[in-house]
Amino acid sequence: MISLPYLALYSFLGLVGFRLLRLFIEGGQYRKRTRCDGKVVLITGANTGIGKETARDLLKRGAKVYIACRSLEKANQAKQELVAETGYPDIHVRQLDLSSLKSVREFAAKFLAEEPRLNILINNAGVMACPKALTEDGFEQQLGVNHLGHFLLTNLLLDRLKSCAPSRIVNLSSLAHRYGTINRQDLNSERSYNQVTAYCQSKLANVLFTGELARRLEGTGVTAYAVHPGTVNTELPRHMGSLFFLFEHKFIKPILSLAFKTPRSGAQTSL
Repeated sequence: MISLPYLALYSFLGLVGFRLLRLFIEGGQYRKRTRCDGKVVLITGANTGIGKETARDLLKRGAKVYIACRSLEKANQAKQELVAETGYPDIHVRQLDLSSLKSVREFAAKFLAEEPRLNILINNAGVMACPKALTEDGFEQQLGVNHLGHFLLTNLLLDRLKSCAPSRIVNLSSLAHRYGTINRQDLNSERSYNQVTAYCQSKLANVLFTGELARRLEGTGVTAYAVHPGTVNTELPRHMGSLFFLFEHKFIKPILSLAFKTPRSGAQTSL
């Protein structure tokens, strides 16, 4: 039988080990007190998860934040929560459906007409492992939402970003890009469709786009970054069917959560 002193020691070492493991999983944290007063930030898909936490942090730093989301109801709910939690009211909701290039163009036109500044564009919205579907423009859904919608949005807002330099563009990608290929012969996955393969292709497109964009923007005062937030406990895998519901099980979720970053920690690479 273990004596009480040894039990206390082992318990202490276990707690220390667990804490160190969590610190490793959570990754680096942006702890500088950088202010963003006077800065205008646009974040896509910020009604939940990483985007919402990014908006929360930038609000606290004094930024004027726009959150562009497909669902106005969910976006307004997120706005109310963020204002109540932070005490900072300078957050604005706009509707944007990245699966529709018409919606992207309409959003950009309205934004440019009403807002004279844009300092930071964070292309955060995304979908993952969706069942096979096409956007209204006929593109494979994950490629359309994760890459093409953001590609068009970025280009439509680029002149405004240049006029407000120094400014930046942040594209949320994923380590999954390493497993992706751009299948030019079957870009829409019409011959065969695999949910994960299509996701990896869209994330690779994010990275390739960002690299070329950064090259073309050299000397303009606008910088572009592709970031990997890590493995984060969000709603992103909601399209994975029974596997997602297994992850959400009341007994399994707390265990799996120990191995995932929180949305707040996932937002650190964007910040």
